[in-house]
Amino acid sequence: MIFLEHQAKQLVTTQRTFFNTGQTKQVEYRIQALQNLKEGIEKYQQRILDALRADLNKSEAEGYGSEIRIVLGELDYTLEHLREWATPRNVPTSSAMPDAASTIYPEPYGVALIIAPWNYPFQLAFGPLIGAIAAGNCAVIKPSELTPATSRLINDLIQDIYPEEYIAVMEGEVETSTALLNEKFDYIFFTGSTGVGRIVMKAAAEHLTPVTLELGGKSPAIVHRDADLKLAAQRLVRGKFLNAGQTCVAPDYLVVDEQVHDQLIEEIRAEVRDKFGDDVMQNKDFPHIVNTRNFDRLNAFLTNGKTLMGGRSNRDQLMIEPTVLGDIDWDSPVMQEEIFGPILPVFTYRDLNPMLDEIARRPKPLALYLFTENEAVQEQVLNQVSFGGGCINETLSHMTSHYLPFGGVGESGMGSYHGQQSFEVFSHHKSILKRTK
Repeated sequence: MIFLEHQAKQLVTTQRTFFNTGQTKQVEYRIQALQNLKEGIEKYQQRILDALRADLNKSEAEGYGSEIRIVLGELDYTLEHLREWATPRNVPTSSAMPDAASTIYPEPYGVALIIAPWNYPFQLAFGPLIGAIAAGNCAVIKPSELTPATSRLINDLIQDIYPEEYIAVMEGEVETSTALLNEKFDYIFFTGSTGVGRIVMKAAAEHLTPVTLELGGKSPAIVHRDADLKLAAQRLVRGKFLNAGQTCVAPDYLVVDEQVHDQLIEEIRAEVRDKFGDDVMQNKDFPHIVNTRNFDRLNAFLTNGKTLMGGRSNRDQLMIEPTVLGDIDWDSPVMQEEIFGPILPVFTYRDLNPMLDEIARRPKPLALYLFTENEAVQEQVLNQVSFGGGCINETLSHMTSHYLPFGGVGESGMGSYHGQQSFEVFSHHKSILKRTK
């Protein structure tokens, strides 16, 4: 631990010294750094895909679509707009000072710490890094130790394209995270569980370091009686079972009007068969649960309620097939924590109002998905339930838009990023009023 503490301190000191040279504040330097990152990702693309397969059994199609493509899209968007974002903005001045001008100057915080999770270990390390670089910061990345192949890959890629005094990776277990959090960073960006988020925020408070926390929670999906059930099933299956449900914005539980419950379950069963084959357990491309600890936690949920679909598992292969559970109540074990796996509990309702009250009484989720064409119902849900963000008649897609800030609220997180917001979150906005007399 003493060695790790020394390594972390030395790394932060080295990066702060480099930051103080002012090089990273130059827009041209940032643009070149982002272009180098894009070239590095393209060079390492096959290694990235191989690492994702080794850690999570992601197919090349899923690995590219859910990780590499999203990062490359964010890079292209940032490169297109960075000069505009970095330009100081003139704003109106009070009429009481007609001889004054007001300007907002975006400036980098300094040295940022990015702690990445294991479920999308490439995307969720490099997505925040793009914002940190664009805003002019130095950065240290702590990849997840639960995805060791991707962690090594991230380290190799970063070492290949950046000097350590600018961007660096520090691999390791929990002790490495602890050593880094003991240091005074200028900004901390964390993606992970709510429990660990509390630890990160407590450590940041010791240095009054600002934080962004991208957490999770139990995100509901609501299917109203007028929904297109086939379409809803297609999008629910994609959203829930992508990465074997190990997605922070995956639908965590399903709330469906009792009039269409049976038909929706049949549509979900048909969609799973169409997407993953007649026997998912034989599908060599279905992602695996990350480790035995998470597998055992998820496997225990399979005994909850009544199995409406799926229910099989294989510990040796770390595999759980897409499963739908009925006869669930709010006190069931599967409803006490974020599932983070391919298990979907289902509730039914006759009257939507008390169900929305029940959802609203619980910790604010990271996402909510609503399937209905009824605009009054849409407005009711949006006004009655607080959540980070979501979709109407879709799942997950809000987090892929460069134009929509992504983040949680309450126990699902604080702060947001993506697109311009990634630049903004890693920037301090310095307000200057200048008088001419």
